[in-house]
Amino acid sequence: MEKRIGTITILIQGKTSVPAVNSLLSEYSSIILARQGLPLQHRHIQVISLVIEGTTETINALTGKIGRLKDVEVKSILTKYKEEQNHEQERTK
Repeated sequence: MEKRIGTITILIQGKTSVPAVNSLLSEYSSIILARQGLPLQHRHIQVISLVIEGTTETINALTGKIGRLKDVEVKSILTKYKEEQNHEQERTK
């Protein structure tokens, strides 16, 4: 399986889905390299941006689960960069 690097942007309207989003991000923390949150209180929205590295399957699973939450929008961008997981394991030996 190859790993990809990309970004995910999440926009949450209101606060009712925030705990569910945070729970999913904790569940998938192994693929999250960086996280930045920006609460725009005057607009009643929160924006979270993530830098991620994982398999396409795992990234799609995360974005799919987030996208099904009420009042939440999610977009992801994956780079063309690919790395075989076996190659990475060989470097750490």
